[in-house]
Amino acid sequence: MSFNELGLSPALCATVAGHGYTIPTPIQAQAIPVVLRGLDLMAGAQTGTGKTAAFALPMIERILVTGKPRRAGTTRSLVLAPTRELAAQVHESFRDYGRDLGLISTAVFGGVSMQPQIKAIRRGLDVLVATPGRLLDHMQQRTIDLSGIQILTVDEADRMLDMGFIPAIRRILHALPENRQTLLFSATFLPEIKTLGVQFMKHPVEIQVAAANTVAPKIAHRAHPVSADRKRELVVQLLKDDRRQTLIFCRTKHGSDRLCSHLSAGGFRAVAIHGNKSQNARARSLQDFKSGRTRILVATDIAARGLDIEHLPMVINFDLPMVPQDYIHRIGRTGRAGNEGHAVSLVSREEQPLLRAIQTLLDRKVEIVAVEGFGAPEPSPVVTRKFRPRRSFR
Repeated sequence: MSFNELGLSPALCATVAGHGYTIPTPIQAQAIPVVLRGLDLMAGAQTGTGKTAAFALPMIERILVTGKPRRAGTTRSLVLAPTRELAAQVHESFRDYGRDLGLISTAVFGGVSMQPQIKAIRRGLDVLVATPGRLLDHMQQRTIDLSGIQILTVDEADRMLDMGFIPAIRRILHALPENRQTLLFSATFLPEIKTLGVQFMKHPVEIQVAAANTVAPKIAHRAHPVSADRKRELVVQLLKDDRRQTLIFCRTKHGSDRLCSHLSAGGFRAVAIHGNKSQNARARSLQDFKSGRTRILVATDIAARGLDIEHLPMVINFDLPMVPQDYIHRIGRTGRAGNEGHAVSLVSREEQPLLRAIQTLLDRKVEIVAVEGFGAPEPSPVVTRKFRPRRSFR
């Protein structure tokens, strides 16, 4: 099946082909025809499956072909995203796909001035991509009119739930016209999300393209036992052994900064992103990493969702996440689009119960590998082999 067979206009298909895409992913093949028919949709899809295009392309088609003219101070469609980074990336997708078709879009999120956002809104928009908190700010200050919304997409609804945004989303939904199309995308459909769909959607079509809590098939999972006080020493050894780009997850903001400073002092090109960084600093760090100017990105879980980094070879969990599902979201940055990926976790004795919970969620064993010179934090029969760091890179 090609994009031409999904019901998209020749102009939009040409734009997609210009970006190098010829065959739709499963979520795109199933979602696009449903959206083009004007139906509400609840779609289950993991990150890395092409879900942004699954709603962006048919939204653009419906906005440009069947939508009403833009009016100053209003927007014709709305996309809600949980984080600043994801909002920026979704906006970038709309901008890229719609640039040659006259589409006008912008993104609004916290951490930056509202004035440029207000100016963009006043001109009138086809697509507004927003985080819930900043959109509520605009609504309270009456700087936006949502009465003309024809299509709403809630992206990563499960993450919205995790971050406590469901009450904010309910407030936003009550402010929208009832006669609209609503799309909801989520990796998992917990009862709270199902309830949201029942209350605010009209007989939604449900599709699921991957089982919940699945990971890309070409990701190799490996865990290194190590005492907590030697983790930084071990991560330096691993980074010396493998010179490819690496995304490292830490549990806390201060831990991310400490590790980033330690790596930078050791001669590595490393930057950190987390909630205490300004939006401009976060965007700059992410762009440096995506462009290859920076080799190592250290992040908290704000970066686990929505980061679209092509061909990222490795993710390191410096700290294991407290919630097993966050492991899946973290490692979803590697092994995308059929590429091979590596998920490496540094596991202290205190974190062994977290590793067991992750293995239960994955329904598979994570290979336990003792790194020579570091050993396990305590004797353990689960160590399957010894790992001798390669010295091929100098």
